[in-house]
Amino acid sequence: MPIDPRAPYDPNNIFAKILRGEIPCKKVYEDDFSLAFHDINPQAPVHLLVIPKGAYVSWDDFSEKAPAEEIAGFIRAVGQVAREAGLVDPGYRMLANVGGHGHQEVPHLHVHLFGGRQFYAMVPQ
Repeated sequence: MPIDPRAPYDPNNIFAKILRGEIPCKKVYEDDFSLAFHDINPQAPVHLLVIPKGAYVSWDDFSEKAPAEEIAGFIRAVGQVAREAGLVDPGYRMLANVGGHGHQEVPHLHVHLFGGRQFYAMVPQ
């Protein structure tokens, strides 16, 4: 079902349940603003998810409603996770799906970090 990035936040989404400890995850990083963990269906040798701890559906929702400290903390966490996973050199792909056309499957803002192999075309033709 396509996600509407303007829809109200659903506190029963899978990432909210992970944040509450109701569903386990293979955590790689956590701070006051963010949680990062391995994707359960990896699409690359390294496939990590970074999510804010706040209740945000999308980048639009996050950038409009989150305080500056939380935005900065989340963005710093994404960089920290990439560094700690050894992705910076030789490089990695970062992806955030938003809404139905962006193929967002979970209505909680999240960033995918992919690494461990060469990536080519950004969007298949």
